[in-house]
Amino acid sequence: MELIDTHVHLNDERYSDDLDEVLLRAGEAGLTRMILASASYQDCIESLRIVSEKNTLELALWCTIGVHPHEASNYTDETHRQLRGWLAERKKHRIVALGEIGLDYFYDFSPREMQRIVFRRQLDLAFEMDVPIVLHERDAVMDTLIILDEYHKAGRLRSVPGVCHCFSGSEEVAEKLFSYGFYLGFDGPITFKNSKRAPFVITKAPMDRLLIETDSPYLTPVPFRGTRNEPAYVKYVLEKMAELKGVTPEKMAAITTENACCLFGLYELIEG
Repeated sequence: MELIDTHVHLNDERYSDDLDEVLLRAGEAGLTRMILASASYQDCIESLRIVSEKNTLELALWCTIGVHPHEASNYTDETHRQLRGWLAERKKHRIVALGEIGLDYFYDFSPREMQRIVFRRQLDLAFEMDVPIVLHERDAVMDTLIILDEYHKAGRLRSVPGVCHCFSGSEEVAEKLFSYGFYLGFDGPITFKNSKRAPFVITKAPMDRLLIETDSPYLTPVPFRGTRNEPAYVKYVLEKMAELKGVTPEKMAAITTENACCLFGLYELIEG
């Protein structure tokens, strides 16, 4: 059974002392592919470094580059130029998407208007460079959908725009995202006893639009909730998703791996 974790933050300082052991445990758990997500300019640099140094035949690593809404205030013209430069050589750098980008009104670490400006700038860049996005949305669903609808109507979203990472919204929001062509990514919270909405969405969602992720070191699934998360725990997300869809973990692994490879163009990258 081959697994892929489509969203990990191995650039986080919590892995600075044992990254090699974390990667070893991931491989032992059945992971064969992993996508490192970035949230800041410095994250991008670290993700590129880790992918360059740690990618192996047994555990293939790719990354996303982008600026999270928390860091929107630090987004400059030079940041934009550097992102474009990396994306222009994305195959060389093993970059598969722009992200994570979006809006976060829960913490408001950057002013909301600045978040919207930076979100639009990165949406423009993703369309210009023809790459999928990794969408982050927290407590900002209406503004997120307004912006995405604007881009969709203007023909400035790819036919498959990307993935809404760590989806926790309603069935209605999920349907809207599906209508744009998005995938939905699910994490450890679907294993929590009090989690209702995301599991319900999974039961209704098309199989070919589901991805599994850990968001490590965050959102640790049961039975390790309360400890540092790591990619090896993606199997608990997989098992819960398989249970919700009424299929075997093996079938769910095959489907979600296929979905990820299609969205992020991994087959083309492997063959190339």
